[in-house]
Parts: sequence; C-alpha cells; structure tokens
Amino acid sequence: MLDRPGLETERLRLRQFREGDLDAYARITADPQTMRYLAHGEPFDRDEASRSLGFIDAHWRIRGFGLWAVEEKASGALVGRIGLLRPDGWPGLEVAWLVARERWGEGFATEGARAALAHAFRVVGERRAVSLIAPENRASIRVAEKLGMGFAEARQIEGRSVSIYAIDRRE
Repeated sequence: MLDRPGLETERLRLRQFREGDLDAYARITADPQTMRYLAHGEPFDRDEASRSLGFIDAHWRIRGFGLWAVEEKASGALVGRIGLLRPDGWPGLEVAWLVARERWGEGFATEGARAALAHAFRVVGERRAVSLIAPENRASIRVAEKLGMGFAEARQIEGRSVSIYAIDRRE
C-alpha cells in the first residue's frame, strides 16, 4: 500500500476516501448547485460519483498525492473533498476544493485548502500552485484570495473558460 498521508486542521480531518463514503459523496455531487462550476457543470449520478472516486484513487497511485475526503471532526460527517490535482496536461499543481452545499459559508474550503497548499509546498515540494476557477464562481475566487493566490490568466480547459489563480512558494 502506498503511503497516503492525511492532514488535520482545527475542525477537519483530510483522509483517504473509504468504501463507506460513496453514499455521502454521491449525495454531495448529485446537487446541481454544488456541481455547476465543476467538471462539466452537471451533477453526478451515482455511477459518475463512483467513477470520480476511482479517478481520485488512481491519481494518488500515479502521482503520490491527490484529493482527500473531508470529514468534520465534531460530527464525523463527510463534508466534501479537498486536495491536490495534476491531471495530464494541466497548467500546474492545482489546489482544489468541493464542499457540500449545506456546509457553504462555514470556512471549510479555506481551512482545508490552506492545509493542502502547505502540503503541496512542504511535502510535495512544488514551487507554484494554481486553482482553476470558473470566472463567475465568486465564492471560490474569495477562497483563492484568502489563500494568497492572485489572478494569473484566463484559459480554456477541457472546453470551459477558467480563471487560473496562482501562488508561488515563499523561500
């Protein structure tokens, strides 16, 4: 088994996905509002949610880093996914987040993404990290800015317009 470290913050546990997470993950990704700016802008059905978890597992196996399941420590509830992505052809190591809609506004995305960004710089050894954000997704732009990221460029990725926010590791 590959070493797949987890992270902890004040309120969150970023851990590997488990088989028992599929129901909660499928519920989160089935919400049209949650998914409108992600992937192809459409909610996932259960099969797509399962394939998404397969992609997450494969990314860890191939890259040695990836997306974590985000568990709220207080309740043990799965509240989203946060972590690092670099699919083939991506414009850099991405810090990515998705939080269940009923938990929006609680600061989980910023808290978890901050831990993932620190992991990217300290453990993965990246010198620069990016976040690909739909230009109209003001909430995610605010998260990126709270992380210290600034707008770097606009680009088409997989047929969608994205704003790329970036931050360089401080020596």
